[in-house]
Amino acid sequence: MDMKLSTTQRQTLSSRMIMSAEILQMNNQELENFIKEQEMENPLVEIEHITEEEDRSSDILRKLEWLNAADEQNRIYYRAERDEEREQREWNRPAKDEETLAEFVYSQIAPLSRDKKDEEILYYLANSLDSRGYLEEGSAALSARFGIPEQEADRYLNILRSAEPAGVGARDLKDCLSLQLDRLPESSPVAKRIVADFLDLLGRNQIRKIAELMKISMDEVRSSCDVIKELNPKPGNGFSSRENLIYIRPDVTVVKFQEHFQILLNDNAYPKIAINSYYCHLLREDIPEDTREYISDRLRQAEWVVNCISQRGTTLTNVTEAIVRFQRPFFEKGPGNRLPLKLSDVADELGIHESTVSRTLRGKYIQCPWGIYPLNYFFPKAVGNPCDEKVQTPEKIQRYIQGIVEKEDKHCPLSDQKIAERLAETGVSLSRRTVAKYREKIGLPNADGRKIFV
Repeated sequence: MDMKLSTTQRQTLSSRMIMSAEILQMNNQELENFIKEQEMENPLVEIEHITEEEDRSSDILRKLEWLNAADEQNRIYYRAERDEEREQREWNRPAKDEETLAEFVYSQIAPLSRDKKDEEILYYLANSLDSRGYLEEGSAALSARFGIPEQEADRYLNILRSAEPAGVGARDLKDCLSLQLDRLPESSPVAKRIVADFLDLLGRNQIRKIAELMKISMDEVRSSCDVIKELNPKPGNGFSSRENLIYIRPDVTVVKFQEHFQILLNDNAYPKIAINSYYCHLLREDIPEDTREYISDRLRQAEWVVNCISQRGTTLTNVTEAIVRFQRPFFEKGPGNRLPLKLSDVADELGIHESTVSRTLRGKYIQCPWGIYPLNYFFPKAVGNPCDEKVQTPEKIQRYIQGIVEKEDKHCPLSDQKIAERLAETGVSLSRRTVAKYREKIGLPNADGRKIFV
């Protein structure tokens, strides 16, 4: 008997392997969209529709299964939590969407409209603000757009710039800070001039240089700089941006018990697939051969999809369990306690290919007591020689740098080279450039920016 696969069989096998790999790397949102597409394309695929209450009850039952492994006190606590959630569902009402910057600003300037044209232009301006609260369009562009004199366009811009938060409607950073300085109870000519002429020097903390150029004392410059640093360079921050709003739906949840961690696959985030029983029944009837072949082919396809989704869940659970084992210090103590980890470590642990681990991690998130993190967050690269006992993760190096900077003399702060030398004394060997990279990542300025002048 010839055991070689035919071309058609090889193509079918290849397409199935491709689908399996694609499903494995889908996150919950992508998997939900894929299942809906399958329902549209394959008549044998049906989606099991369940109500929100049924979905919630199912979730509760699964959580209670975990608690069966815990003590009675935990079960009593969870029953109380369930009763409280039921009361909240009965009494709570949906909250209003957070107010956008455009809505907030327009609510202030709309009452200043004298007619429909005013309303139109002010509405346009409020909705033209960028995420920072800036307005790049000037009076000339506004004049051309609405066919009004530039003097009239200036009036509209001034109305916009009078709104809260202070600085909204500014053209750039200098303009934004100047608008905020104008709102202060006491005028600060020195601060206004620093913003207008020496903002770049202020950014580099060149206090002495500013004092020399302005021919005033360093104390005057310092006090004015302190005022400027209290201003908001991006007044639009803090308002919701519906265009950029992203909801993260965790693919897996890790729950900490007293002596172990439990992994929960969040498979309620996507619909369940059922096989249409009508078509399965047809296969037992006397039907044309081409119809039988079509139904059989679609049935195999549906069953393969179900199998791939099930395998995805198993692989995701196994990979997550391995991550929790390798990164136990993080899950027990929280951020700052990750250990260096490679894809090959997890692959060897589970006896699977490294590419399988990579596909499993892609685009997926894990929820744990410390928050929600992308799965690939738990694979930090080692800093230093992997064979060295002093090998560290980037976040630990950053903590070391933070500690060194906190203890330095602020009148004579350490250069990046000096910080590298201090790290070397503890057995961590890094170049000056690497130190600078980590320093910038945690928001620390360079030595000049950290210097305090007497």
